[in-house]
Amino acid sequence: MLAWRQIGKRERAGTMETISTVAGLRARVRQWKQAGDRVGVVPTMGALHEGHLSLVHAARARADRVITTVFVNPIQFDNANDLETYPRTLEADVRLLEDAGVDVLYAPTVSQMYPPGFVTRITVSGVSEGLCGGARAGHFDGVATVVCKLLMQTLADYAFFGEKDFQQVQVVRRMVTDLDLPVEIVACPTQREADGLALSSRNRRLAPRQRQIAVALPRIMRACAADITAGADVPAALAWAVCQLADAGFDPVDYVELRSELDLRPLATISEGTPARLLAAAWLGDVRLIDGMAVPIPE
Repeated sequence: MLAWRQIGKRERAGTMETISTVAGLRARVRQWKQAGDRVGVVPTMGALHEGHLSLVHAARARADRVITTVFVNPIQFDNANDLETYPRTLEADVRLLEDAGVDVLYAPTVSQMYPPGFVTRITVSGVSEGLCGGARAGHFDGVATVVCKLLMQTLADYAFFGEKDFQQVQVVRRMVTDLDLPVEIVACPTQREADGLALSSRNRRLAPRQRQIAVALPRIMRACAADITAGADVPAALAWAVCQLADAGFDPVDYVELRSELDLRPLATISEGTPARLLAAAWLGDVRLIDGMAVPIPE
């Protein structure tokens, strides 16, 4: 089946359809569903890179039809300047998605997503609190709301998200479970540059000197994770990582925390049966970088 899908992808390359309305999208998806096709969706805010394309490839391997959404969601930004400066590269994105064999690019306008009178917000308690949720007021309400709308609009069987935004993945999973949405959430590994920096659309906003500093984030996190696995005191290891990031040039460091992968509760120790993940966020100038990595349980 995988081989068939790969052949189909090559045959369809360059035939991607762009749709901007809910009605047009649902009409196309209805045709696919009537033919028995399984639909995968990759939600994005554009400014695509290899990390996004890895999600597209995962979707192509799993589903018969693939939709990629490009929508810079205004209600998940807590900073107007961040929204204004978020990179928008739709023409380049179209070329990348065509080459990747995407069937439909869904690129709605703000008025299509949030028509006059729109007031509904979805709040996911628990997993949305702290970490990025603590630093960015209302951010995950905006994420949960737009993702719920995109899942309902695309009627996808599978939705693909990158593990770099690990808290976001857990928020979406909780929402899908609580609201009984008929979609499987597929989390895919973080894609990295050759020097280890996690791929992100925001990386292109880093000045050359900032880009040199940025690689310290995954390097320090790996060292911290290794120390914790080796038995170091967790609070002391986290405090060390914060100091190291500050010394490297990050200002401020929002957090470096050890959390349970299952429910994102803070961990003071690691133990068998409780998968743990180290999560961090820190600033270089006006660019906020996040990263996360699994912390191996000691043998």
